[in-house]
Amino acid sequence: MKLHELQYTEGSRKDSFRLGRGQGSGNGKTAGKGAKGQKARSGGLRKVGFEGGQTPLARRLPKRGFTNFTRKEYAIVNLDQLNRFAEGTEVTPALLHDSGLVKNLKDGLKVLGEGELEKKLTGKANIFSKSAVALIEKAGGKAEVI
Repeated sequence: MKLHELQYTEGSRKDSFRLGRGQGSGNGKTAGKGAKGQKARSGGLRKVGFEGGQTPLARRLPKRGFTNFTRKEYAIVNLDQLNRFAEGTEVTPALLHDSGLVKNLKDGLKVLGEGELEKKLTGKANIFSKSAVALIEKAGGKAEVI
């Protein structure tokens, strides 16, 4: 491929069209907006969901439930995922994030007791399930709440 052979990919460029520049252009006079009416006016666009003065669907439908704005969402790790670390490692949220086990720590880290822990580790997290604490201590490690 040579420099003079380069071409834009199909659909990547769009010609800007000058509106309202005479009848010969095909888009003169009303500039493609038709005659009169709300859409022909400047600033004559309706907001999303507007139904011509009729009560919008979103307001006609019954509402249910609520969103708890104080809810905390935790990143979750199972015990069997911690077997990748060496014996005696202090497993912290930062270590899990750096190793790619947890992508987003959200409001903290929660360790669940899914699977079997085969190594003695010190786990530091915001929350541990009861089964996780039992299995960590059974393996000879410690579970510390931060």
